Amino acid sequence: MVGVLLILRLGSMAQDAIFSQFYHVPNYLNPALNGQFDGDFRINLIHRSQMIALNSPLNYSAFSLDYNVPKFGGGFGFLGMRSNEGQSSYTRTTAVGIYSYSAQWDYAVLSFGLSAGIGNLRYDHDKDVFYDQFDENGKIEGGATNATFPTNNNRYYFDTGAGVNLVFHDAMVGLAFNHLNQADESFTNTKSKIPMRINAHASYHFALDYYDQENGPALIPSIVYYKQFNINSLSTGLQFKSKRVRIGGWYRNEFRQKESFVLSLSFDIFSRSDSYDKVRLGVSHDATLSKLGYSASGGSTEGALSWETRIRRNEGNSRESYGKRCFDFY
Repeated sequence: MVGVLLILRLGSMAQDAIFSQFYHVPNYLNPALNGQFDGDFRINLIHRSQMIALNSPLNYSAFSLDYNVPKFGGGFGFLGMRSNEGQSSYTRTTAVGIYSYSAQWDYAVLSFGLSAGIGNLRYDHDKDVFYDQFDENGKIEGGATNATFPTNNNRYYFDTGAGVNLVFHDAMVGLAFNHLNQADESFTNTKSKIPMRINAHASYHFALDYYDQENGPALIPSIVYYKQFNINSLSTGLQFKSKRVRIGGWYRNEFRQKESFVLSLSFDIFSRSDSYDKVRLGVSHDATLSKLGYSASGGSTEGALSWETRIRRNEGNSRESYGKRCFDFY
């Protein structure tokens, strides 16, 4: 029983996903970024496969949608997440609603966001292998175990988050707190709280065309910091942004040992000036630089898809400001 409790506790302390293409999951990075785009309705999809050289890589997926409500000065959104860590017996699913509000001045936009929803952690012990299922020759095929399992293997919990974001002239900085209530996700009577996750991010927009600083090519350096429990992650890098293409390079350091270099590419399939719709595809690949080695891990790969549209086509965007908006950086 002790072994099972240990496994359950370690599984429940798992780290949240860290997406290399953080700009393609703005609602996950910070709920204050909800509704911050040049349109009325947006859908984002992203999938990350981590350590792809392993037989069972770690998989993380996110789906979000948000809708601008200019008359309320904010927007409503939804974020769904699912993680399945290889052959692990733990599957996590979350679904949260988001509300954001923005106050704007001539060259500044200050946004706030709140999120709340339901999370689910499911444990399937049939996927686990225990010590009494091995002999001197290795794993016993079809061998039974005497391990004791918890009667409850399906845990639901309430989850909350909040964030703030400021855009001032050519700079943007934001801070978000996730799992604010630190819900108990244990399957047993031993409490196991979800560690709070803190996200901090900052970006700057360097226009490369003096005569077209709004829509011309630009360099956008960014810093993204994650902290959860005793895990810290820092990503630094930049993107080159043209009218329809974005190329980025990033360096990420985790756990003081795990390092990786990330190459990203995004391009707009439909982004004509006479069109109300924009479709963007994004891909990235992480090359592991740590002791594990790239050949052993295979790195990590992400694919992302974003669609934006305008529904109030005759009204235009009633939330225009003279300065930059969040979408100018992402």
